[in-house]
Amino acid sequence: MKLYSLINTLLIVPLMTFSVFAGAQSHFDTSLLEIQHDWAKVNYTLNDSDQIKGFENLLKNAKAFVEDYPDRAEPLVWYGIIESSYAGAKGGIGALSNAKEAKKALEKALKIDELVLEGSAYTSLGILYHKVPGWPISFGDDDDARLLLEKAISVNPTGIDSNYFYGEFLFDEREYDKAKVHLTRALNAPPRPTRKLADESRRAEINALMLKLDEKLSKKKT
Repeated sequence: MKLYSLINTLLIVPLMTFSVFAGAQSHFDTSLLEIQHDWAKVNYTLNDSDQIKGFENLLKNAKAFVEDYPDRAEPLVWYGIIESSYAGAKGGIGALSNAKEAKKALEKALKIDELVLEGSAYTSLGILYHKVPGWPISFGDDDDARLLLEKAISVNPTGIDSNYFYGEFLFDEREYDKAKVHLTRALNAPPRPTRKLADESRRAEINALMLKLDEKLSKKKT
């Protein structure tokens, strides 16, 4: 009887451990997906003061997500993305503090996992370096931006975001032929089944930039 009880205990403990782990993993995945979906709604469907309020509420949720999983890189990436998006919505000098917070979060995420979310931390950090003003106002630097965006491409060579933002950077740098290559790759990127709104909205941005790019290329030929 004792041996039978011991065997039962040894069988039950791993099952309980797996159940607890699966539940925690499910909560993490659900929370991550909710953050991603909420960001897409705020970023692509709201405007002006409604969008700013949306990002403020989303930042609270993202901060709680980071606190719930302090050893995971993914919550930090999304906290950084939301801070960066909030900075873009606010604009002006006051937004620089949000950009700096985004930078800290993304750098911390990279220390935990350099490959987190298929290079999203490199992409987001590269955008920041490209978009914010340079010294002495802030930390913007196009040389650093290029290195970070190229690193993102090396991690995720077929991704929609990695190629779009690198293509946008190259467009701004007037490297139009190279920009065309990456924007085309972005359009041909495999769909993300759980990110439908984000994909559709991103493709609209890519197509809009493609029109500007084709105009630049046609002028270049004449």
